[in-house]
Amino acid sequence: MKIGKINKKILACGFLALMLAGQSCKDTLDEEIISGIGNDYINTPKGFEDAVKATYSSLRFYYGTQQGLTMSEYGTDIYATGADGGYKGFHFYDGQLNPTVDYLATTWDELYKGINTANAVIERAPNVVGVADATKKLRIAEVKFVRAHLYYILHQQYGGVDLRMTETIIPTKETKRATDAEMYTAIIKDLDEAIADLEPKAQAADYGRATKPAAETLLAKVYLAKAYSSAKAADDFTKAAALCTNVTTSYGYKLLDDFASVFDENNQTNSEVVFAIQYTTDPLTNALGNSLHLYFGMQYDVQPGLKRDVFYGRPFKRLRPTEYLLNTIFKDRVNDSRYKKSFRDTWKSNNPGTYNAASFDDSKTKVTFAAGDTAIFIPGFEMTAAERAKKPYQVLVPSRYSEALFPTLQKFFDTKRPDLTYEFGSRDYFAFRLADVYLMLAEALVQTGKTADAATALNLVRVRAGWPGKKDAMILPAASVTFEAVVEERARELAGEQTRWLDLKRWGLLVERVKKYNPQAANIQPFHALRPIPQTQIDRSAKTTEGKSVFPQNPGY
Repeated sequence: MKIGKINKKILACGFLALMLAGQSCKDTLDEEIISGIGNDYINTPKGFEDAVKATYSSLRFYYGTQQGLTMSEYGTDIYATGADGGYKGFHFYDGQLNPTVDYLATTWDELYKGINTANAVIERAPNVVGVADATKKLRIAEVKFVRAHLYYILHQQYGGVDLRMTETIIPTKETKRATDAEMYTAIIKDLDEAIADLEPKAQAADYGRATKPAAETLLAKVYLAKAYSSAKAADDFTKAAALCTNVTTSYGYKLLDDFASVFDENNQTNSEVVFAIQYTTDPLTNALGNSLHLYFGMQYDVQPGLKRDVFYGRPFKRLRPTEYLLNTIFKDRVNDSRYKKSFRDTWKSNNPGTYNAASFDDSKTKVTFAAGDTAIFIPGFEMTAAERAKKPYQVLVPSRYSEALFPTLQKFFDTKRPDLTYEFGSRDYFAFRLADVYLMLAEALVQTGKTADAATALNLVRVRAGWPGKKDAMILPAASVTFEAVVEERARELAGEQTRWLDLKRWGLLVERVKKYNPQAANIQPFHALRPIPQTQIDRSAKTTEGKSVFPQNPGY
């Protein structure tokens, strides 16, 4: 199911009004019609289907984008800032992270647009003619999954938000913040109802639609988050474990034999993908595309023997792995293949010639490359100048890592872009994959004291990652499967996959681990576990008799 151009228009068309996510901060909210699609279009069979697809497009704003990555990987224990780019307040937790930052407002607005589209589909479905009742039931289940997904993101990022479960037809300033308990109740209700009516597997032509296992995976994530929250219940971990067990046993998913093949851009519908955000090579239907190929690259393109190309990508240098990620999480490189398969360590010359000075490798004063010769190698450990001098290429050792030069995460590289400047990648984004589900299962089982079962789940992920002949060495005994082991394994398996900030936040470890492992972010305080409410939201809300917004800012901002 590739989301088409028409569906982007529906997302913002007149029947959605401006709701709380409107663009105006004035006292009087002005409605701006930005599409010629009429208010009744959704009541037609095609309009109904287009509106359903439009709900999915809201997920594109968060997954596979710089704004989503900024809010999910910046400023964690495993990633620090690179040399370039803005929004560094999300890394530093300083005054740059404030209610006026545009990413906070645009994320808020776009997700609420999706929520209101979902509300419209649910409420208007009974009046749609020409669509079978069974199809309506399925589509409503899909948009409940998406609505729950959007509220889950909003809640984890901002805390309690305005919980609107009916369509907003006209602009309004009436708003209030829901409690954590109210948020979880609404999200869980949506997902329970979605699970009951979704299909176990989407038809081939509809790949990308929500399915029963996708909703079960999201519900497991919700229960895990709830289990650490003020709204926790005694059975949250048990429920999460049951959902994860069902996903891993009932639908035919299986881990691929090779960790690297999970991220093969030519194998995007593999058996490990539970739910993917759809992108396409068609620029008319791809919105801003999956742009994660841009943000993890080091500055290779100014080095001797190299120039920028499509294969090695545009090196935006936004995120740099911390020493903790490289030296602790990926310490074992003898048995575990994931360091080698997660990070690019070799660049071959695409700009041959003789260069009179190396850049960062002071063991040589001249380098000569033919096309295809190794130009840069990152061994991952220190080498003496004498050892490096024997190599005909530059060797980047850890002591020379910088904000511009570092091991480059290669999970998201996109070689199908039409030219070397093109930013809008076409790869699908894997929001949920099976290894994540196994690790959630291990976490839930550890928290309920079932360490032997937790070891089974954890070791399935670990053994898959072992080098040939080393897989037995990857097995952890049950006594070693602690909560800390799960924390580290999630970093090892899911590095860069828009999970880490949310993981640390739900565990209540964000401040502790960032202070310990990311010196750049030493300013972090407990209130940073929530983002600032966008100032636009506060300004456009109704005021109390004292002139204050009825939608209060999160403490600390």
